[in-house]
Formats: sequence, structure tokens, C-alpha cells
Amino acid sequence: MDNSSEGKANSIEEVVNVAEFEAIAKRKLPKMAYDFYASGAEDQWTLRHNKIAFSRIRLRPRVLVDVSKVDMSTSVLGFKVPMPIMVAPTALHKLAHPEGELATARAASSVGTIMVLSFSSSYNLEEVAGASSGLKFFQLYVYNDRKIAESLVVRAENAGFKAIVLTGDTPRLGRREADIKNRFTLPPNVTLKNLEGLMSVELDESKGSGLEAYASNTMDRSLSWKDIGWLKSITQLPILVKGVLTGEDASLAINAGASGIIVSNHGARQLDGVLPTIVALEEVVNAVQGRIPVYLDGGVRRGTDIFKAFALGAQAVLVGRPVIYGLASDGQAGVEKVLKLLSDELELVMSLCGCCSVDDIKPSHIDRASDFFSSRL
Repeated sequence: MDNSSEGKANSIEEVVNVAEFEAIAKRKLPKMAYDFYASGAEDQWTLRHNKIAFSRIRLRPRVLVDVSKVDMSTSVLGFKVPMPIMVAPTALHKLAHPEGELATARAASSVGTIMVLSFSSSYNLEEVAGASSGLKFFQLYVYNDRKIAESLVVRAENAGFKAIVLTGDTPRLGRREADIKNRFTLPPNVTLKNLEGLMSVELDESKGSGLEAYASNTMDRSLSWKDIGWLKSITQLPILVKGVLTGEDASLAINAGASGIIVSNHGARQLDGVLPTIVALEEVVNAVQGRIPVYLDGGVRRGTDIFKAFALGAQAVLVGRPVIYGLASDGQAGVEKVLKLLSDELELVMSLCGCCSVDDIKPSHIDRASDFFSSRL
């Protein structure tokens, strides 16, 4: 967290930036739940640098531009949204607030944006679909028993979800040492709700993280690019591939028939030492060459971060932990404030940089001589 913001706000009425929600959430949540959301893999280098990397990019504002009207709207897979900020898939929202994903869905709908529901949600996809009329995508993991994935994809399509987000970076769960130390397990009122009736959802924490042990026994390690075709054979929904960090994989995603790419390192929870997402973005964008949309997930905490992502070729961003911290702080109202703060900050930076629409944000708005480009971390 930005040290200048830490600990200053005691309630969401006092919050003036997204970073301040984390301190409120940390005070409210049990240690096991907070650590589950906040921690990254191993030494957490990538977790830190997901945010640090943004700070090393310098802006080149243009002045004396008529910015009396600033339009932040954009299109995501053909769906018009008023701002280019989506809710990233994050697991088990009920650990943060009793209304869990239901509150998050209502908040996303209230501001007109898209929520990507986690496969590992604590309310099932039908319940979340019914919580609001807003646009929703469904994130998919693939387990050894592929009939589970097939069932969930069909259920998501029938429930009105508009895209499938295939998570491609999780043949195994990353080593999250905070969960191991805490012997992470689920309280009695929280479960992996989408899997009820399909398989056992009991977590065994006797040797460390119960979630890691569960994933080790269930994840399909044979999942590969050819399986995009398998998914397309069972659904008419567009397939986004989440977890791409290289130009090579971006090209493979296009060849496999993906409808879009989410540049993501899983919130730094999988492989430590990989590139921060904002660093990997430009390589992916250059490989894609406009053939499919590219979105960015990871480290976004300010409107300036969103602006920088657009300048490097992203067409929208996803936010994860800030949404969880807003949810823990004050349920639906907390999530709404997180999204509104980011939206307001983006509108401000666009105005100060002379951009009336997101299409006006160009590579020329960032300084190629800044530390970010000279050292690449």
C-alpha cells in the first residue's frame, strides 16, 4: 500500500483514494481471510512490483485542449460500458462480507460495468446472475473431471453470462506462504458454491493450505491451447484467455480462436518473479497487432494507472483486491465507492492530459525515456 495513505481513514466516508480501503479491511477481517486476499506467492516480489511498475511511468500531458466534455465509455467484446474498469474474478467474497458476490454484482451493475465472477465464488453463478441485471462474465478453471467445466459453462450461458474467461496460468496453485502458515480453510458458512452437487468441496488443512491441497488434487494439468477449441464446441460465448504475459502466448491465443486476452499474473499469486502486468502489456499488444482486444489485470490503484495502461495498448482494466477491500469495508457501498474513485480519477487525468475520450489516449502520452523503459525493472 502507498504509505502516504495507510491508516488515515476509519470509515468509507473518510476514504479519499482506493489504497485507504485496505487498512479498513485489514482491521475488519480475520487474519486468515485478510492474508488470503492480500498475500502473493513466495517472496511476493511480483506483488510489490505490480504496483511499483506503474509509478515508474511518466506522463506527457497536452495542454490547451477543450476538455469540457470527457467521455470515458468504451466497448468490451461489443458491450458498451461507461468506464473501462471491470471487476476482476476473485474468490470467496463471502469471506469479506456476508452478501459476498451478490453485493459485488449489485455494485458493478449500479455503475454500469462488467463483473467477472470467479469459478471459486461463495454464491453460485445462478444466484449472482439473479442479483442484478448488469453484464457478467464467468471465469473458468478446468478440473480433471472435465464434465464439471462443461456443466458450469452451460449453466453460465443459460444464466445470461456474456463471456467465458479461461484462466490459463493455473495447472497448479502457486505457493502462497501466508495460507500455508495460517492453514487456510473455510469457515462453516462459506463454500465453493458452484461445485455443490458436482464434487466434494472439503478442504484438508492438516499439512498447510487446504486450498492448495484441494487444487493439487483437482486441477487439470493437461489443459493446453487445443482446449480452446473444446470450449468453443460447448458454448457460443466468446472465450477470453486470462494469464497471458508474453508475445508468444498472445499469438497462440489468437491462433487457438480466443476472442480476447487478459494480461495478468494472477494478482502475483501464482509464479513469483514474473513480469508485472504493466511491463508485460506492451509486448502482448505488439504481438496481437489489433486482431483481438487486450485487457490488463493487476496492480491498478489509481486513475493514472488506467491511463498508462491505455497508453500502452490496453482496452480496459480489471481490478481485484481493491474491490474486495471495498466489500469488506462496507459491502455494496464500499465496492461502489472503489469503482467511483477510480472512475473519477481517470476522468481527471484524462482532462489534465488533454484527452476527451479513451481513444485519445496514445503512446505519445507517456515518456519513453522514463525509468520504466530504460531499466524495465
